[in-house]
This record gives sequence, structure tokens and C-alpha cells, in this order.
Amino acid sequence: MKFPALFQPLQIGPYKLAHRVAMAPLTRMRAERESFAPRPLNAEYYGQRATPGGLIIAEASPVLSHGRGNPGTPGIYSDAQVSGWRKVVDAVHAKGGIIFLQLWHVGRVSHSSFHGGELPVSASAIPIKAEGMKAMTADGKIADYETPRALETEDVKGIVEAFRQAAKNALAAGFDGVEIHGANGYLLEQFLQSRSNQRTDEYGGSIENRSRLLLEVTQAAIDVWGANRVGVRLSPYGIANDSGEPDPMPLYTHVVRAFDKLGLAYLHIIEPRSSGAGRAEVDWQNVPSAMVLFRPLYGGVLIAAGGFTGETANAAIADGHADLIAFGRIFISNPDLPRRLQHDYPVTPYNRATFYGGEEKGYTDYPVYDELTPA
Repeated sequence: MKFPALFQPLQIGPYKLAHRVAMAPLTRMRAERESFAPRPLNAEYYGQRATPGGLIIAEASPVLSHGRGNPGTPGIYSDAQVSGWRKVVDAVHAKGGIIFLQLWHVGRVSHSSFHGGELPVSASAIPIKAEGMKAMTADGKIADYETPRALETEDVKGIVEAFRQAAKNALAAGFDGVEIHGANGYLLEQFLQSRSNQRTDEYGGSIENRSRLLLEVTQAAIDVWGANRVGVRLSPYGIANDSGEPDPMPLYTHVVRAFDKLGLAYLHIIEPRSSGAGRAEVDWQNVPSAMVLFRPLYGGVLIAAGGFTGETANAAIADGHADLIAFGRIFISNPDLPRRLQHDYPVTPYNRATFYGGEEKGYTDYPVYDELTPA
């Protein structure tokens, strides 16, 4: 076996994993365009990548209609979407896999064309200003980011309830758990970070106040699922979507310690070297390792993600820095990735041009190793 640490069993919540190669949540923009419900093509895609005792974290799914910022992303707020996701879950379970759903609200990383002309929302009325960053419109065009509407305090309470309902919907769809998306510059991280949160109410100012929404949303999911079937994703030191806390350690130390007390299924941390939210090839050099920094603060299962290879993933687990590694881009192009890593089979390169939107090409047409034509 090439990477023995990756193929040790692991317990997460009530589930026993057969290996430590997880599929990361990957936005692919291939849901039904009108209902935003998953369709049979999506079930085929996830079923291809399921393995006995393997963890899949399904793609980020908006908890509200105004929580989206891309066309073709599946939601989890309607009956049609629940029904579509149920077919995905069934396909994964048929292979013996375990699947969590990532719950999402993009906040200001959106455009009014998705919301009937109404502005996107955020912690404060601060637009994305990063040089070269553009919004995607509902018809797939490119536009400047708009100044978002700051959520009123009562609106924020409504966001918590939307996540609670989405957690209930995910349970109804048959998922094994949910992951709260608190990373990559989306709404929950917009509240966390001081550069995007200049509020003066109970959700702004101090680290405790800025962390409040993420913790309340997580507790809402726990109320539905129990803590041991809820995960949270964070991106300390990340800069995706114009995010970035000037001094991340005090903020994220507080958040990670709070999560350490809850008995979560796992904490999922994105490595700073890959903080691009999938939009571009990113490999930042000379940046800190999130898993190394936060492992001492978190006693539960820690998932690390971001630019790992078989070698670096195996080393991270063998050295005790992480318990599970989530792979993204190479899981797209290698539906049998765990098997390839286990047997040191060659890995098929991915085609970035087919990541977002489309049909079968670059989605369900990647072969498993046995189907590859020998050179």
C-alpha cells in the first residue's frame, strides 16, 4: 500500500469510515436552472465517487433563494430540491458511502440579478473591492460587485432560522449529516471578519459578537441533527472573495475553542495556500499551515483541505496534524480516487474549463482506472 495512513479506519460521529480520503464540497453549477433542484446527472456524478465507508461532502447549497450567487447551484429550501437531493443520497448509500450536505449563504458574493433586482445582503454595507474580482450575474455574465444591504438585527435572526430549516430539509433528504459553510468569504465569514463587519449591534464589534452568528447557526443545526452529525468549515488566513482578517489568530482561536466544546462530527479547515474558492489555480507560498496552528486547539476530528497530494496527505495524518484529508479538483477527474491512491495508480489531470456548468463533459465522463486505455 502506497499511503498507509490514508487507509486506516476513522470514527466520525456515529459513522465508521473505512479510509481517510474525503471528497471536498465542490460547486459544479449543474442543477436544474429553474428549480435549482439536483437532477439524475448529479446523482450519477456523486454515485461514481462513492466508496464503502468513504465520506463525501456534497456541494454548497443555499439555504434561501437570496443566499445564492451562481447559476445552477442546487438549493436546500424547496420540496423539489429535497426530492432531488434524495436521489443523490440514495446513489451514494447504494455504494456504501456516507454523505453530508454543506449549507451555504453567499451574502455579498452575489448580484442583484439573482434577487429580482434587490441588493445582496451582508454583515455591513461594504462591497467586495479586491482588484480584478467580478460578480457573476444570473444569466452567466460578468458585472461589478454591488454594495450590499446590511442585514438588520431581526434579519440576522431569520438567517439562523433559515439554516435551521435547511438542516431539517437535509435530514428529510436522507443525508448523514450537514456541514456549515463558514469559510471562503461567504456570509458567515463576512460576519466573522472585522474588514467586512462594522456592525454596532450584538453581531458586531468584539470577537465574541462577530462569532455569534456562526455559533448560532451551528447550534441550530445541532438542534436538528445532534452535534455528532454536524461539521463546520473554516478558512483561517484565507483571502477568497476579498476576505481576510488582519490578525486571524485571536478570532479563529476563539472560534475553534468554542467548537472544541460542542462535540462536533468534525472541524474542516482549508489550508491558506489554496484559498481561492475554486475560481483560479492558487498555490500561495510562505503562508502558515492552518492544520498545524489549530490542531492543538481542537481535540475532535480535524479535516484538512487544500492542494494536498497523496504524499502530503499521508504525511499530515501520520504526523498527527489532521485526521482526514478532503480532496477537491483531483476527485473531479478521478471518480475512483481512493483506489488510485491506495494502489499508486496514475491520476487523471482535471480540466478547469469544465468545472462550472455544462452537462456530462468534465462531470460524469471521467473514467475509472480500469477503463483507461494503456499507453
